[in-house]
Amino acid sequence: MMWPSSQASKILTCLLLIIVVYCIYMDTFLFLRIQNYKIDAFQVQENVTVQESSTRKTDRVLPNYEDVIWVPCNINPLCHPTVKGLMVDHINHYIYGPLSAIVDVSLRISDKLLFITPNMISFFHVLVAIIGGKLLTCQNLAARRVGIVLFQIRMFLDDLDGHVARERKHIKGERSEVGTLGYWVDGVCDLIGVIAMMTGIVIYLKNNPPRRGYKGTPVSTLPYHQLKEINSSEDIEKDHTAAEIGISYKTKVTFQRIVQVLGLFSGQMVLSSLAWNRYIDIYQDVLENCTEYDVFKREATFKSGTFFMATLLWRVVNPHSYLHLLSLAVFCDKTWCFLKAVHYTGYLALVVAVGTSEYLVESIRTFVTSGVDSS
Repeated sequence: MMWPSSQASKILTCLLLIIVVYCIYMDTFLFLRIQNYKIDAFQVQENVTVQESSTRKTDRVLPNYEDVIWVPCNINPLCHPTVKGLMVDHINHYIYGPLSAIVDVSLRISDKLLFITPNMISFFHVLVAIIGGKLLTCQNLAARRVGIVLFQIRMFLDDLDGHVARERKHIKGERSEVGTLGYWVDGVCDLIGVIAMMTGIVIYLKNNPPRRGYKGTPVSTLPYHQLKEINSSEDIEKDHTAAEIGISYKTKVTFQRIVQVLGLFSGQMVLSSLAWNRYIDIYQDVLENCTEYDVFKREATFKSGTFFMATLLWRVVNPHSYLHLLSLAVFCDKTWCFLKAVHYTGYLALVVAVGTSEYLVESIRTFVTSGVDSS
């Protein structure tokens, strides 16, 4: 069974469906916002040439997004689209990002509580992650679910420290400031959080190794109440119950196999993180930071459907998305099933994302640095 038969899981299923619909809705409106309104990073200068005048005229008729919305820009994730904003995962961009802004506005962290620095928030979410990692080692499912809630709080705090840093520097939209102290502190704290989560999962699976299957009476012929009983992971002392109904467990998964699967999944996380940060940096340099390149070509590239779909791919395969999926698997007590399903196939998704991005990077560079309009 994909979901445990409980009221909490039914509520979770409905909540996940709502979140998926909400994210698709927001992606659609983000694309329309990019196409139909001005973008901060590509506001053209007044001294344009005659050849650019027709394009300049088209740019002038585009309205400001701030003039047509009812949700204030300080909490609206669609207001200031940037390269990084297009590549941040859905949960962080559409849920935790606005929630961070609401908390900041309510508590006035950015302008009043100046003693609370972004780095302090980063250090605090490391502590939250360590506590969550400890809870993930527990045999009790309820305790592990509390641990997952703490890890989601950690991810929210990770968004909050970035929001506070941008507000204090008066930066609009998501941006990576590569090489700054805050960039490295945030990266190290994120790494510690991920290590805490993976360590907790390793310890739990070592102490409660998954089984390879069953033998004896065909499982498909068992009554539902017996299936429910032998599938429960809350009580590992089920062998006597299984024996009474003619079932014996097959061998447990070895710790070596557990480490292998988790190692392959962790490898995906590392490669995804490196590639994701690399392409954010490249796209920012080519489209947002290199003002010597033609602004109209950079804007045309940013507004293109091809670029939107390429960045959408990284929304799905970036390291934060991996953590959200893993959190969901742990919460639903399907950790091992999830890890087995993706420890190889996840690399295929990464290859597709990297290959697409490499081809697109070269195409963008050629377009914005040449005199040929290939849009």
